[in-house]
Amino acid sequence: MRIDLNADLGESWPRWESGEDAALLDVVTSANVCCGAYAGDRELMRVTCEAAVARGVAIGAQVGYPDRDNFGRVFVEMPAHELADEVLGQILLLDEIARSVGGVVSYVKPHGALYNTIVDDAVQARAVVDAWQGLMAPLPLLGLPGAVSLTIAESAGIPTVHEGFADRAYTTEGRLVPRTEPGAVLDDPVAVAAQAVRLLGQVASICVHSDSPGALLLARAVRAAIEDAGAEVASAP
Repeated sequence: MRIDLNADLGESWPRWESGEDAALLDVVTSANVCCGAYAGDRELMRVTCEAAVARGVAIGAQVGYPDRDNFGRVFVEMPAHELADEVLGQILLLDEIARSVGGVVSYVKPHGALYNTIVDDAVQARAVVDAWQGLMAPLPLLGLPGAVSLTIAESAGIPTVHEGFADRAYTTEGRLVPRTEPGAVLDDPVAVAAQAVRLLGQVASICVHSDSPGALLLARAVRAAIEDAGAEVASAP
């Protein structure tokens, strides 16, 4: 069994300068690089991509609402064409930067509120998928199993990757518990690793958030647990 392990990176200069992001790149197989809309900047994108290339880690475009005040974690009502243009612009910017350091964008993963919105909101999901019309190649889209965005993408011939979360609580419907609710973010390494193992066979990629408490410890625990379970850890796209 093959499983990808991804983390959101390039969101914060303090986290980069502390060495946390670089250390995570030694554990994960895919880096969801913030494209500057809700956090980060061009230089942080560049150094993150450069480090990912050096380690053979796949680079993904982490696209999100252009809302730095709320870190992209609050729903933003946007006309469909504006959202499509915003997503496309973020992907193209990261691809330009990745190529400048010898890399390439291998997939796309929405961030925060956008990720959760397009699980059920067909209008914004369609807008996100419409961004692919401006791409030279149909990059895979990561998303929650059952998300309407993945259904729309698949109908448009876009590859999709089912994703699970080791460090987030789920509802009985298979959605993520909102971060505003108690217990939404898991921070116990044993519990997080156990959840990752339960996800094997259900998803192709597992995420550990870089801003979760003890993210590096969690990522190491997850990788060790899924490898002990017999999984080969390798990038999904």
